Amino acid sequence: MTSMQIDEEGSITDENAAIQQNVTRRRTTKIQYAVSKRWESERESGHHKPQDWMSRLCCCCARQVGSMHFLCERKDGSPIVVAGPMWPFCLFVTVPIISVLGGFVLYFCILQKNAPLPWWVAIIYAPFLGGTLFSLFMVSCRDPGLIERRTAQDPSVNAFLWNEQVGSYRPPDALYCRECQVLIEDYDHLCPWTGTGIGRKNMFAFKVFVVLVNLLCYGSIGITAYVLLS
Repeated sequence: MTSMQIDEEGSITDENAAIQQNVTRRRTTKIQYAVSKRWESERESGHHKPQDWMSRLCCCCARQVGSMHFLCERKDGSPIVVAGPMWPFCLFVTVPIISVLGGFVLYFCILQKNAPLPWWVAIIYAPFLGGTLFSLFMVSCRDPGLIERRTAQDPSVNAFLWNEQVGSYRPPDALYCRECQVLIEDYDHLCPWTGTGIGRKNMFAFKVFVVLVNLLCYGSIGITAYVLLS
């Protein structure tokens, strides 16, 4: 074996080791999201505004990123289940309105023996009720599109803009949410009914939820009116 072959094998080994080291570092290092600099400085200095008692009670084991609570996350720090800043309104107002009123209509207007509606109405109404609650979960408990912090601009991308509130470069379609205190990709608005910001990653689920909740609402009104008039 010549010295050239040894050098080539050694360089390949070093390159593979460097690649493996980078992969390991990415797996062990958590993603740094573009969070409000004011929130970070207050947290580091110990002058951070304390959470309300409900958040301390229900989200005590969650990692807080801005006003978002990561209830379950991957090894790299990306959220699997996340609660937005207005999660109490969603949990204690939106969910009871849908489940209680929907369950009331299902039980008293459809499933009663003397109900004037055919049995197959329950087969249609029950999945609509379950689908509405599931779509609500997919909106309120999913990452809306949090942006990673970029302190240096990528030379190949010239469209990135600097955001002073989070100290990071952002894509043109990403905006800062004051309530969530983070950058969200394709940010649209903060929805109190779902308790979180609406962005790229939960926009489709939000549209599905809006369609289903409207169909459920008008269907429930129609069923109730039909039963009362009968």
